[in-house]
Amino acid sequence: MPGIALLAVLAAGAAGCSGGTAEGDSALDAKPGETAAPAAQPGKYRTLPEPCRSVDRAQLKAMLPGAAALPEDQQQKLFAGEPAVTYDTDRRIGCRWKAESPDSAHQLVVDFERVVSYDTAVSDDDRAQAVYTELQDAADLPAPRTTAPETPPATPPASGTGTPSQTAGPSAPTAPPATGASDSPSGSGTPAAPHPEELQPRTLAGLGDAAFLDDVLTKAGTASAQDRTVSIVFRTSNVIVRITYGEQPGRTDQAPDSATLQDRAQALARKLAEQFSSSE
Repeated sequence: MPGIALLAVLAAGAAGCSGGTAEGDSALDAKPGETAAPAAQPGKYRTLPEPCRSVDRAQLKAMLPGAAALPEDQQQKLFAGEPAVTYDTDRRIGCRWKAESPDSAHQLVVDFERVVSYDTAVSDDDRAQAVYTELQDAADLPAPRTTAPETPPATPPASGTGTPSQTAGPSAPTAPPATGASDSPSGSGTPAAPHPEELQPRTLAGLGDAAFLDDVLTKAGTASAQDRTVSIVFRTSNVIVRITYGEQPGRTDQAPDSATLQDRAQALARKLAEQFSSSE
């Protein structure tokens, strides 16, 4: 009997030690009054599409008009694109196309970047938005213009009030309103035609989660030729898409048409955004 009683005491002591250890571990893992914060959500996209195959042949023909004059074998090589050299194709990839003709030279670059946050408290989408914001700030877009309210016309005096009549002369020409930054090349010192308000660098609505467009006209090298580059950057979830589209006319007295380049670049941006949406 004494032996049985001693075994019972030892067993109870062992159970008490085991229970105390578990409670001690739990107390070390969680502080009083606090709960573990859930990890931030990962991004929607875990992979990137092949950039050289993301732009179809019809789109490339429209954006690279000089390709139409090339032999078929050279067209095939041009439309295949030149992949960008990257060291982590899971995170960033790109492709480049270029076509030259006597009239002009065009270049197109498409770049995809998949943003991953290494901070468990920051989601991939939030980190991608921070990267996008840095790119937009670096573009230094002009502030949106505000339109002043129209002043209602003055009410003419009633007849017979004794106010002397005035004979209206020919109307003076009205000066066109200011439209913001000019298209003058950097350092040229001679402003070109005013840049229409709707073609100014700006944010774009309805393209991914956030988007902006930049438009820059510069001198091409030491010659007087003018090179225009239109850039569109947009974010869709945790992916940043960059489109760079440029033209250099063959004649030095010509400037690339901003509206045409912007229309083509925006058409491509919408198609790429649709491709990402359909891959969800």
